Amino acid sequence: MNRNYNEMPNGYLETIQKGIAGVRRFSAGVSRGTGTRRENLDRLKKEIGTADAIVIGAGAGLSTAAGFTYGGERFERYFSDFAAKFGIKDIYSGGFYPFPDAETRWAWWARHIYFNRYVDAPLPVYSDLFELVKDRDYFVITTNVDHQFQRAGFDKRRLFYTQGDYGLFQSTDPDVQKTYDNEEWVMKAMEAQGFVRNGHGVFDVPAGRKISMRIPPELIPECPDGGDMTMNLRADDTFVEDEGWHRASAAYLDFLDRHEGAHVLFLEIGVGANTPVIIKYPFWQMTNDNANAVYACLNHNEAYCPKQIEERSIVIDGDSGEAIRKLL
Repeated sequence: MNRNYNEMPNGYLETIQKGIAGVRRFSAGVSRGTGTRRENLDRLKKEIGTADAIVIGAGAGLSTAAGFTYGGERFERYFSDFAAKFGIKDIYSGGFYPFPDAETRWAWWARHIYFNRYVDAPLPVYSDLFELVKDRDYFVITTNVDHQFQRAGFDKRRLFYTQGDYGLFQSTDPDVQKTYDNEEWVMKAMEAQGFVRNGHGVFDVPAGRKISMRIPPELIPECPDGGDMTMNLRADDTFVEDEGWHRASAAYLDFLDRHEGAHVLFLEIGVGANTPVIIKYPFWQMTNDNANAVYACLNHNEAYCPKQIEERSIVIDGDSGEAIRKLL
């Protein structure tokens, strides 16, 4: 790792450590919140308008609410050939499939990346959320890798993508601590498979479904600095935290430090149980430590808060996209 990175504050590690240390204190159990749904929506709208700062923590549930589902119609439309040949059941599991060769693997990944990174979400949930907070002092930390916050207009200087970005490649060589933009390659690989742009300029399946599950060998991406290319997604300790990642991590911690003790709204949306140490537990702990802070949780069937901060929590169960629309 570049030694200069070590001089930057690491908001990712510091908040995770705070969350892990603090979650042990929440021994009284969890609460589904108080008040009616309408009352909680009114409370949240007031908090968004009056808070000194808003920290948005977003998980996969937010993208699901925006229509970025990994199964169903989207999967059948764009990946039915892979499903038929390899028995793949959804887009997520396909990312782990042991494809027989590099040409097939990279054909899969070109589609996987394109339809989850280089197109707008089917529903305007991200743009609705932006309308809610665009004039407020906000910062976003997210485990999502689909770039939808920036596509919706959020300031990239106020964004921290902790787990990577579908739009970036990295080397398999752990000594190469760099990332590489993949947009140009993705577009070529989509064309090579036979996808065609529709009237909106978006790649779609052509009439007759004459598409290939392979790309030409010369299109297999190669790292200019050594090693094979792979996705910049956090799967193990080979994940590259590049300069942009470290700047965002430092900016996140700086935002928290500047608003310490202030009226802060910790707005958690769609965060499940897979990675609670990144957003959920730190949000609980930072709310507990700051008597002026308020914690809000929007989630489908997983909306709850610790009993210790129940009085300063807003819990809204159900479709997050619908809740955000009602807040508008």
